[in-house]
Amino acid sequence: MSFSIFFMEKQVMGEFVRILKLSETVNVPLQLLQTVSILVQNLRNEHAIYYMFSNEHINYLITYSFDFQNEELLSYYISFLRAISGKLNKNTVSLLVKIHGDEVVSFPLYVEAIRFAFHEENMVRTAVRAVALNVYHVGDDSVNRYISSVPHKDYFSNLISFFRKQSTDLSRLVSHKLLNPGADSTSTIMVAIDEIEDNLYYFSDIVSAGIPDVGRIITDSILMVLIFPLLLPSLRIAIDNDMQSGVVTSLYLLCCILKIIKIKDLANTIAAALFYPLEAFTKSSGGFHPEDILMQNDCNNSNFSLREVLLAYVTKGDDIQVLGSLSVLATLLQTKELDESMLDGLGILPQRKQHKKLLLQALVGECSGEDELFSSKSSLTRDSTGSDIDVYHKKIKDQYGVSFQSFDVEISPHVNRLQVIDTLVSLFCRSNISAETLWEGGWLLRQLLPYSESEFNSHHLELMNVSYKNCASALVEEVKGIWSDFVISVLCDEWRKCKRAMESSSPPKEPNCVLLLPHPHKLSLEDNTAKESSFAAGERMHELVKVFVLLHQLQLFTLGRALPEQPPIYPPGDLPANCRAQTSELEVSGPKAGTEISLGSAVPCRISFKSGKEHHFCFLAISLGTFGWLVLAEELPSQKSHGVVRAVAPLAGCNPRVDDKHSTWLHLRIRSSSLPFLDLAKSNDYRKMKAKGLVDGRWTLAFSDEESCKSALLMIVEEINFLSDEVHRRLKPLLNLETAIDLSSSHVSVPEDSSNRILPKSL
Repeated sequence: MSFSIFFMEKQVMGEFVRILKLSETVNVPLQLLQTVSILVQNLRNEHAIYYMFSNEHINYLITYSFDFQNEELLSYYISFLRAISGKLNKNTVSLLVKIHGDEVVSFPLYVEAIRFAFHEENMVRTAVRAVALNVYHVGDDSVNRYISSVPHKDYFSNLISFFRKQSTDLSRLVSHKLLNPGADSTSTIMVAIDEIEDNLYYFSDIVSAGIPDVGRIITDSILMVLIFPLLLPSLRIAIDNDMQSGVVTSLYLLCCILKIIKIKDLANTIAAALFYPLEAFTKSSGGFHPEDILMQNDCNNSNFSLREVLLAYVTKGDDIQVLGSLSVLATLLQTKELDESMLDGLGILPQRKQHKKLLLQALVGECSGEDELFSSKSSLTRDSTGSDIDVYHKKIKDQYGVSFQSFDVEISPHVNRLQVIDTLVSLFCRSNISAETLWEGGWLLRQLLPYSESEFNSHHLELMNVSYKNCASALVEEVKGIWSDFVISVLCDEWRKCKRAMESSSPPKEPNCVLLLPHPHKLSLEDNTAKESSFAAGERMHELVKVFVLLHQLQLFTLGRALPEQPPIYPPGDLPANCRAQTSELEVSGPKAGTEISLGSAVPCRISFKSGKEHHFCFLAISLGTFGWLVLAEELPSQKSHGVVRAVAPLAGCNPRVDDKHSTWLHLRIRSSSLPFLDLAKSNDYRKMKAKGLVDGRWTLAFSDEESCKSALLMIVEEINFLSDEVHRRLKPLLNLETAIDLSSSHVSVPEDSSNRILPKSL
């Protein structure tokens, strides 16, 4: 006799209920719930499941008045509900509901589960969601009508209200981080972001069950509880510039909602609302900071539509606001649920989609034909675009009660598209925006203009060219700077990354990055305090190179040129005759401690690495192409023209200086031999070191007389100039756009490490 048959014949479930009624201690219900949960989870036979769910024994246990003050008991109870829900299907669900006519009038499993939907314990909330989703995915029409009816449908609006509270809590965390940046605040925000996105994915899972009434309830609740009264009114700066968390949090949440919740009506209604002015949503709402609202600057002009507010943040906002606004525009562009006419009205319909739609219209005789299709001003007609948007505007007014009497805006896709392009071009002319944010704008521009210059006018090209030349001039200064030996390798690396980012189907940054960026004001203060550090100089060089690479690639792009895999730079040049790199007989990859080197023009010196312990060395400065080194070698007793390398440091950035009081002393700055923030393995250590304050190393060399000291100084300056000149020579094609175009057309490709040539030991 099988266990399940024995279980049924002995009516064990009934016996369990009887024992529960007689119990007086918490141990009995604890053990009983655990036992039944295990039994249910392991049921495989359909007849056994039917037996377990029949005779109202399960419903009796579900509705029993357990003492939920006991946390362990609550945990077992929720696990019990989850186990039952895992066995639900169209057949078994009928055993757990009560029917009157064709309608479900009672469903204890669902009702009791959602009582704990907002429990303070996250594991309880997660289990309840699993129960609810199992119910929604049964696919029983009568059950679906039950959960969509009063009062059970309140569960969905309560979920959105709970989410609204989480949103305001997140805004406060972001506000605190902006005022008090630190690792603790960042980790706290990451936890909050995870909870926010988990909630949105739960909403998405509910919608995916395909219950029409539930989808409408969630759409209406998100719009009425969150979007219209909270997020849209918050798209403005409060009176205190440090209290901008309402703006950035709203931008982030709008992106997440559009990305995660796949509801066509929701996406199109949000997009349609962007044509409304701020005043339509601020008359009765104050956003995240109602006590601080102040209309100021263009970003808060009440006559602006919300769409124009987003563009105003791109042109005049700080780095955080720019990235947030670009993220919203990029998310809208990628939202498949949005009608193409809505994207066209917003001015962000990718040109490839414009051509595809216009071609289809031309084929079926709905537009004026080839002239419109290939015109740079081509777009969907005002009638087709406007009528679709008007449908959602009417819905916003009639269904959600949001109206604005003066709202009679002519929606011109072509005008709006040019406005977006104007905004992006002006962004690339800003010098106070981070490279990563500019890359986001570059990606968006490329999505809008995959067919190059057709939408670019001479004014756009002129502005872009001025910005490019300014950046090129700054790059020339870096060629003489602390990290001149790294400029080419960093540029080659960033060229590939930028090309990959621009050609990707997704924007470079995730929306949550907007909440994790440091406050721009705090960042500038940090830069000023660390401006003497070579590490800070390295970060600035890296930032400049990223901006330059983007602007160069955009120039090629707007001219209709394909981007080469490698930047168009010249190959390494020949070494000057009798240069120190040759006469010193370097090893393959430059001097290393313990290797032999020809001393040649080395200058004897003394140095003390530890107090009271002085060393006698021969000093050499050597450059090889775009690399260079400071070398301290110990003379070989048997062959005084040669020595053994004891210490090596980078030549670039050594900043040689003769001591003001001792004319035989030469001070050298010794920077890192690498850029640690570019090495993922070292990035965490670098952040910790940076927080403590990074300090460069120092060498002070003592020479026998002033002439020797001056000779060493001149040797360093000469080798630095050789290095800088070679870097500048190789970069010339990039600094001259016409030359760069010629080189890219001829498919010149120079490997990143080509400057690190192998040098024979004897030349």
